[in-house]
Amino acid sequence: MDVNDLRGLATITMAVVFTGIIIWTFSSRRKKPFDEAANLPFADKDEEDLASSDKKNQE
Repeated sequence: MDVNDLRGLATITMAVVFTGIIIWTFSSRRKKPFDEAANLPFADKDEEDLASSDKKNQE
């Protein structure tokens, strides 16, 4: 086994890993968690706005 065989195995391994990530990403079972994660920045902003308005109301 020489260096070129190792490079070939590494390429095949990376292609399999890449394909697995793509399948995992676009899986219908992952849609709900990904949608929730996509909305997190908006939820944090609302919570920050509420916290800042509560502080203003308390003062």
